[in-house]
Amino acid sequence: MTGMEHQPKRQFPGVYRKKVGHWTITALNDGYFDLPFALWTGLDAAEGEQLLRSGSRVSPPRLAVNTFLIETGEKFVLIDTGCGTLLGPTCGKVRENLAAAGIPEAAVETILCTHIHPDHTNGLIDAGGKPIFPNAEIVVHEAEVDFWLDDANMAKASEELKPQFAAAIAAFAPYMDRIRVFKQGEVIPGVEAIPLYGHTPGHSGYVIHSGDEQLLIWGDVVHSIGIQTARPEITFAADVDQSIARETRKRLFDQVAVDRLLITGMHVEFPGFGYLAREAGAYRYNPEPWSPVM
Repeated sequence: MTGMEHQPKRQFPGVYRKKVGHWTITALNDGYFDLPFALWTGLDAAEGEQLLRSGSRVSPPRLAVNTFLIETGEKFVLIDTGCGTLLGPTCGKVRENLAAAGIPEAAVETILCTHIHPDHTNGLIDAGGKPIFPNAEIVVHEAEVDFWLDDANMAKASEELKPQFAAAIAAFAPYMDRIRVFKQGEVIPGVEAIPLYGHTPGHSGYVIHSGDEQLLIWGDVVHSIGIQTARPEITFAADVDQSIARETRKRLFDQVAVDRLLITGMHVEFPGFGYLAREAGAYRYNPEPWSPVM
């Protein structure tokens, strides 16, 4: 065989582990999708391209899709499940990456949802609508359930939004007898849900407390880290309430920068762990260096 026949066609598994206190947090990449500048409100495409190019990022914006597994030593807890089979060939990699990490799907006891959107909860089911996680309790903000899993809301939704309602209802259908809702506060020992509303009615982040360390998984506070750290006022088309989403992002950016809190999110470039720093009236994202040791 020639050398060219040995050229790799894809990356090795998208799995990255790090310690937070006594726990292991595993970032699992689900893939990516590219979205046009038109989906960002208040952003000129030329400026958007300049912001991305200045950070050596792909233009138009490329959104990573990540999920995160918490290993406490006693149980496995998954935060979000990725896109599943509905959003195209560049997504839907969580199952293979979970397998690559050596974690059986049946071992996942709890799934914490940041919110109900197709790229976060479609991965609950396979292409045939069967549940992927046979032993998992689903934990989600009550406002998400009330909004997205309601047939009456779907009936009066715009034609553009109806497929999102349908996908949500299908994804949660096999789990309806094992859904636990919350408003905020501790959802499992050591994990606190905090309200980060605006993107969706019950959009929530999760603060992991273990030992003397913390990690904030902020869900979809950010869709493009390269654009929205420089311009926090820029909102995204999928934000249900763009005004609240904007204020939530500004408040949270300020908080994590002042506290130097380790953060990650579902659309931060994999593996996504890093810090925010104030810079000239905006913010700079500083990714945590990749480490070969935990």
